Amino acid sequence: MDKLKTVLNIANKQTNLGCGLLALLTAGGEQIFSSAVFSCPCNGQNFIYGMVFLLVPALALMLLGYIVNKKTWKLLTGLCQQKAKLCRWKKLRTTVIILFQISTMAMVAPASWIAVALLSGKYYECLRTGTRVYINYLCNETKPQCKDLQKFPCSSETQARDVLLALRAESQVLGWLLISSIMLSNLLISCLARCASPISYLQLKFWRAYAQEECKLIDSYMEKHAKELAERNLKCFFNQTLPQPIITPSNKDWERVSTLYKFTTKGQYYSTLHRYVEESMECGDGMMRMMSVKSSEAADDNPAILGFVDDGSIPG
Repeated sequence: MDKLKTVLNIANKQTNLGCGLLALLTAGGEQIFSSAVFSCPCNGQNFIYGMVFLLVPALALMLLGYIVNKKTWKLLTGLCQQKAKLCRWKKLRTTVIILFQISTMAMVAPASWIAVALLSGKYYECLRTGTRVYINYLCNETKPQCKDLQKFPCSSETQARDVLLALRAESQVLGWLLISSIMLSNLLISCLARCASPISYLQLKFWRAYAQEECKLIDSYMEKHAKELAERNLKCFFNQTLPQPIITPSNKDWERVSTLYKFTTKGQYYSTLHRYVEESMECGDGMMRMMSVKSSEAADDNPAILGFVDDGSIPG
């Protein structure tokens, strides 16, 4: 439990609260999983069994990270209809940047799983005692009974305990190296992004606050509007009456506000919805409304370094 607390403290120091919470849940789940489910077979299947428990859950968590990230579906929805645009260098570059951002988030949980698993050492002990290279090494150096090495994880003999302690030490060293490399990479990426930021610290905080509020409100607005439209259609169907007019955005409008977005100082907008409202909405008299800031820059030219705040950009 002490090792678990150490990893949880590290996870809590993540700058992104979502990443820290995900790491916490993964670390706790791994501890429960290894205690309640894992049991080394102590036979010729040690290596396969240990590798499966070490890597397959991490792979599943990585795939889950892609599935639950809304950027993945914003990027993929309708992408097959834009094959010609995708072949353009700027479009392809933007797509690669967004995929990197998604992959960075998706790797939090699997990296946490592997790190905590290495710190506990159970999976590593099991798979190493089933590795032919390690068996040959021990036979040449310490002269144990090679035929019984695969049974060491289930044995309480002194010789078995010595070998398992050495393996656990190796596993813990690898675990701490993995944790330190993850933290260092996260620090370097964050420093690079902040250093290249075209906006100040306080404006960045404001952008984050705006993005959080818009994300919370948009779901409630869509649910309310969808409910009104559904109720109108049902009343018209059952009562056989003419429908009351309800304004609904067009397909083009939905496409414009659904694309991923990056910040540009030439157009001081904080989301695709903000840009749409400022640039495209018309007043009741048919005149284009005044825009607070006008941008003539194409979306493909927007810098990608602030994608960690908003959803990045993949222009339509």
